[in-house]
Amino acid sequence: MSSKKKPISPLGIATLIVVVLAISLISVSGFYTDWLWHQQLGFSAVFTTRFTAEIVTFVIAAVGMGLVSALSISLAYKFRPIYVQVVEDRFGLSQYRELLTSLRKAITIVVPVLLAIFAGVATGAFWQTALTFLNRVPAKVEDPQFHLDVTFYMFELPFYHSVLSYLSITALVALVLALLFNLVFGSIRLSQNAVSFSKAARVQVAVSATIFIALQAAGLWLSQYDTMTSASGLYTGATYSDVNAKIPGLQIMAAIGVVVAILFLITAFVAKWRLPIMATGLMIVSSLVLGGLYPWAVQTFQVVPNERTLEGEFIKRNLEATRAAYGLDGVTKIDYQAATAAELGALKEDAKTTAQIRIIDPALVSASFKQLEQYRQYYNFGNHLDVDRYSIDGKSQDTVIAARELNQSGLGTSQSWYNNVIVYTHGYGVVAAYGNQRSADGQPVFFQSGIPSTGALGAYEPRIYFGETSPQYSIVGGTSKALELDYPAGAGDAQQTYTTFNGNGGPKLDSLVNRLAYALKFQSEQILLSDAINNKSQILYDRNPIDRVAAAAPYLTLDKDTYPAVVDGKVVWIVDGYTTSNAYPYSRAENLSAALSDSSTTDQVSRRSINYIRNSVKATVDAYDGSVKLYAWDDKDPILKTWMKVFPGTVQPYSKMSGALMSHVRYPADLFKVQRGILGSYHVTEAGAFYSQQDAWMTPNDPTGSTSSVQKLQPPYYLSLQTPDQTAPAFSIYSTFIPRSTGASSRNVLTGYFVADSDAGAQDGVKASTYGQLRLLVLPRDSVVPGPGQVQNNFNSDSDVSKLLNILRQGSTKVLNGNLLTLPVGGGLLYVQPVYIQSTGETSFPLLKKVLVAFGDKIAFEDTLDAALDNLFGGNSGAAAGDGSSGSGGSSTGGSTSASSGNKALDAALNAAKQALADKAKAMKAGDWNSYGKADAALNAAIDAAIKASSSK
Repeated sequence: MSSKKKPISPLGIATLIVVVLAISLISVSGFYTDWLWHQQLGFSAVFTTRFTAEIVTFVIAAVGMGLVSALSISLAYKFRPIYVQVVEDRFGLSQYRELLTSLRKAITIVVPVLLAIFAGVATGAFWQTALTFLNRVPAKVEDPQFHLDVTFYMFELPFYHSVLSYLSITALVALVLALLFNLVFGSIRLSQNAVSFSKAARVQVAVSATIFIALQAAGLWLSQYDTMTSASGLYTGATYSDVNAKIPGLQIMAAIGVVVAILFLITAFVAKWRLPIMATGLMIVSSLVLGGLYPWAVQTFQVVPNERTLEGEFIKRNLEATRAAYGLDGVTKIDYQAATAAELGALKEDAKTTAQIRIIDPALVSASFKQLEQYRQYYNFGNHLDVDRYSIDGKSQDTVIAARELNQSGLGTSQSWYNNVIVYTHGYGVVAAYGNQRSADGQPVFFQSGIPSTGALGAYEPRIYFGETSPQYSIVGGTSKALELDYPAGAGDAQQTYTTFNGNGGPKLDSLVNRLAYALKFQSEQILLSDAINNKSQILYDRNPIDRVAAAAPYLTLDKDTYPAVVDGKVVWIVDGYTTSNAYPYSRAENLSAALSDSSTTDQVSRRSINYIRNSVKATVDAYDGSVKLYAWDDKDPILKTWMKVFPGTVQPYSKMSGALMSHVRYPADLFKVQRGILGSYHVTEAGAFYSQQDAWMTPNDPTGSTSSVQKLQPPYYLSLQTPDQTAPAFSIYSTFIPRSTGASSRNVLTGYFVADSDAGAQDGVKASTYGQLRLLVLPRDSVVPGPGQVQNNFNSDSDVSKLLNILRQGSTKVLNGNLLTLPVGGGLLYVQPVYIQSTGETSFPLLKKVLVAFGDKIAFEDTLDAALDNLFGGNSGAAAGDGSSGSGGSSTGGSTSASSGNKALDAALNAAKQALADKAKAMKAGDWNSYGKADAALNAAIDAAIKASSSK
């Protein structure tokens, strides 16, 4: 009994159509929203150029692989023998032949298509290599070995390697397919003693082998250039054995490869396989001898016994190339005969520098900003604040600054789609404090604060729609009724003020298609249904400044320390962008993640190794509307020039920068970290000294960091300071050096002081000539200047200092050591460390109560920096530090120059605290909580008395 199939119902057809449409819509919504986002940002050309390049490279790679593999299969089938000897069946090929014959059409299509897709996907990242090759701009700097422009290694060699790799894989696939299908179809016949080919199979296999071997020969020829960036020993680049053995060997092997390829081509016509097979064996043997054994012999028997002499020329190449690649070829070395005796009036000539010494630690005062300026739980500040400078009353002032950003998690149970997307959309204002001042009770002194924002920075647009912690997305604008919470205050009795976004910050939701696309992107039906959205509404997303700059300039490596600045009546985020390469000849490779890691970093993103870096771009992101501007800061960089040809019109010359923006540009911290890591070894200029590493330096560990076994480097610090060759202090970034650790013999003494001038000036479109000038103060070997670790140890081990701090740590407060700063003043090096005290309560925040200073082996510990410096330098330092705190005449409570080490009141307070601690422990053990409370009150009273005693003369 037969059953007739029922036709598909209209409902089924409709369902199928809906499913197909939904899948298609989801697949294209991401692409469509990305295009809308780039278009609104003004960088649609970047999106379309990148997308077009990706499609073109995919198509070329896929079509090439598909055609070659299809041709190889088709030729094998077309020229198969009609009759196949039965002897082949002993190898079980007949069943495969029948299967392939029956599925020939499918195999001829499916196999090439699969291989084509694989090849296309594998070339996904090739678009950058192709575009830089086609638009390359020479650097007009030649390598010392082959005398080629260095951009040959950056742009051309990677392109040739990529193309050669693709062609080699394609040729290998063609060869394998030719062998496989000709074998199955009977064109290649196997017997117990021999292998025979039909004429067609012989030609196909021999030609395929010819192409493959020729490509390997080309690869060997290119490999000689790879020696210019190989790291095979103490330095990067071609060594003596490379130049005299490996490179000639590669050239000979390439020539042998060409000969072998020719022999395979001859075989296609003369049907003699023995000669090319023997030549192939010779090629393999020669590769072992010329590529391995001979260079090893030269290295072992010639170089190793005379390494310092023979490698001298090549080490010099490495020294020069590395300094040039990392921008260290212009470092000014200064022999600094650092004094270690703190003499009366020694700081008289450094009054301007000491007046700007930053005692506010941006890594510690975030809690102070939050408690004093957060106002509501839905605002927040970053955990590490930023250091900048502002002109206050005509004077440059080092500043600790932060943007008050939105923190929706602080809404708690009030979170809803409407609140998160429509109402709570932005932060409000910046908060700025003097870097060199604190209030009488130890709080930062703000010169810009409050909601609404008021202070010395004048009127500016305070709303922060785009920031480092902005929400995933917000929908703003387009309504006559203000729906967005502006700030928690208002006129009259109003508790809040509302606003409506009035800028161009995101794509418009002006059509059903756009709303549907974003509903799919953010998986929210409310974007389709909410009556708070109309055709003029904008959707703001991807709001982190670094993400926005990365989308506008995908070729840049971005500095993670972006910072806010009030510029021309706006808050802008300033982002430093780097062009990097790992292919600069003879330059040392540095792992970027390791180079940037120190006690201030939290970013654990793995980054590639580089051996060339330039701060080529300064970028800004408007905190209100998210607009991105790119400025060519290093317009001589060949990598930036190349990318500017790829994406024309996206980068402006730095002459377009306003003077206000120029005044907030800094020398970037990440670049400085990389440079200091390189300079530790490459500050020497003589090949023999570099070879022996007798004067290698390192960045010291942060002495104020974790006490765990994992030590992290001390970060560089921004300060206004004056080096011996300068006539006035300049905003700078600095780091110190100590001898490279050699285990138990390591010494924590200073050997160098590295400074970069970070002040770009304040003139429209004109970069200060001193900006970026690198100075290295080299300390004499015959004097001992304590390093940061040794100074911190002196602070911690001083009896009078440690007595007070240890008691404080055991009570209801904790002691926080601020950043340990080092300044070249008084003819030597001055250390300054703020000391904060914080109670253990949930709403407490650090208060700056003491300042530690050191010069040579002497230390002082006072309430104020003025008093500490006067005490340190024999009663009068010669310069007022100007920390703006009360009680500036406070006395020392510690150090070899302490005037009050015998302070009876302090001793009494400390003894009382010790007794109170003992009473608390005894009461706790006995379970006597009444006595425990009394002992705790006595401990707090003793601590207050100790602090008061340490501050009195």
